[in-house]
Amino acid sequence: MPSFDALRMRADIQLVAAYTQPDRPAGRGRRVLESPVKRAARAAGVAIEQPEHLRSADTQARFHAYRPDLLVVAAYGLLLPDAFIARPVVALNVHASLLPRWRGAAPIQRALLAGDRTTGISIMRVVRKLDAGPVWLMRTCAIEPDDTGGTLHDKLAALGAQALAAALDDLAADRTLETEQNEELVTYAAKLSAADRDLDWGRPAVELARQVRALDPAPGALATFGSHVVKVLRGHVGAERTNHAAGSVLRATRDGIAIATGEDVYVIDELQPAGRQRMSAAEFVNGYSGWL
Repeated sequence: MPSFDALRMRADIQLVAAYTQPDRPAGRGRRVLESPVKRAARAAGVAIEQPEHLRSADTQARFHAYRPDLLVVAAYGLLLPDAFIARPVVALNVHASLLPRWRGAAPIQRALLAGDRTTGISIMRVVRKLDAGPVWLMRTCAIEPDDTGGTLHDKLAALGAQALAAALDDLAADRTLETEQNEELVTYAAKLSAADRDLDWGRPAVELARQVRALDPAPGALATFGSHVVKVLRGHVGAERTNHAAGSVLRATRDGIAIATGEDVYVIDELQPAGRQRMSAAEFVNGYSGWL
């Protein structure tokens, strides 16, 4: 949305169409919801396109019927075929990492999982290979110790709009400078899988803390207590030391649920049982202490 707004507010750009994912069921009620981009495009009087994929001849013909000069991609989720990125169209991507680090689908979460202290935005020209195009400009962003996948996403969304505006200023002034990516420095941000969600208490507490932060608010890290699976949404590395086996619950009080790990102790502060609301550790202990 910040990138859409950055385009919509420019007097030198005429928005002719907004491409967004098809309406899909979401939430516990599985109601079919429109994307924020679709709602904003309708309010702005911009044509809306929601193809399931971009490979069909009809979809590509509709795209070229708009006679676009510029195509801007931000978290769209579909690979663009040659028909969409071939000259004379200038295709730009607002990518949430400092390329060539973290090419791919989940750069925000992967940066947090890896313990990166800095990330940012790369404005790059789209080419056939995934996130491999030349970079026009970058903007950096510090990753704070309490950043989550959600907070970092929001910071980078705002920074992405600022970077996009600067890149378009350069384009309008004919001062764009393309920098090829160093292929020797490439890392890939693979799409999150089910395995990425499971908390392995045999790992160090510091890594578990990063995992919980990276997956908050969605899809959420998962812990199993007996036969019960819960989302762990917030926690911290405890100050205490222990010789107990990894996975042992050391205490469950209003101050948190302390669990032994492969190195140090992880304290759960906030969690969510299946089918329930997000709750504090104190609320969980009051209602579900029998699970521990």
